Amino acid sequence: MTAENFDKTLQAYQKRRPFRSFAVRFMSGEQIEVDHPEALVIRNGVGVYVSAGGVPTLFDHESVSEVIGETERRSA
Repeated sequence: MTAENFDKTLQAYQKRRPFRSFAVRFMSGEQIEVDHPEALVIRNGVGVYVSAGGVPTLFDHESVSEVIGETERRSA
């Protein structure tokens, strides 16, 4: 994913109104679920996600394989 496409794609998901959660899948197969628009900072092909527990995840445009639209919420 190019740096420009990375920024535009993530910002589009982040700015949806009403906000709906989405996932960012990495080339490693791992993924994060962005559950709040202010939990993500994007700039020049680099992203920082801070989980509800305060744990940061730093990633760049080269590490992302896809951005997945609204994630399903399952009730237990």
